[in-house]
Amino acid sequence: MEDKSLIKPQNGSLLISEPFLGDPNFERTVILICNHDEEEGTFGLVLNRTSNLKLSDVIDVYNEAFDAELGVGGPVQYNTLHYVHRLQSLPQAVKLDDGLYWGGDFELLRTMIGAGLVNTEDIKFFLGYSGWTAGQLQEEIDKNVWIVNNDAANKLFNLDSDTLWRSVLREMGGKFKVLSNYPTDPRLN
Repeated sequence: MEDKSLIKPQNGSLLISEPFLGDPNFERTVILICNHDEEEGTFGLVLNRTSNLKLSDVIDVYNEAFDAELGVGGPVQYNTLHYVHRLQSLPQAVKLDDGLYWGGDFELLRTMIGAGLVNTEDIKFFLGYSGWTAGQLQEEIDKNVWIVNNDAANKLFNLDSDTLWRSVLREMGGKFKVLSNYPTDPRLN
């Protein structure tokens, strides 16, 4: 069995935070890496933090039946909108994994939503993002802040965001399955 702690991050990787990370922005989070460049840095989206906002709260939605929840992609530039989806035909989208894409032609996406060609099960929207400077993410991985998983990104639409952190660790098995059962505060155990 491959040691998951030795896997290097890449576009489409998931970062799973260690159980006792003290930063409230990243405590028990799962982050999808959308762009990883060792010289430029890393851009990712937290998958299991929700906001109290809907898409219609931040942009005009041309289809009242489509009002997706907005996730919190991270603490950087909270006034920016990002999205990951399963829409292979969306021009300019970046392929992250089989059946998983990031970004793309936003005006065409809005038209597709208005025409009822996109449903909320095929796309997730986020405000803000998570970012690392060149070398910073690898340094944090080396300090065991993050576990890298390159096998689960295409499943993110099938997992509940409330239990995503625990579900991904359990699926990884071995020592990671044990981590999934750690209490939030071991002093209360």
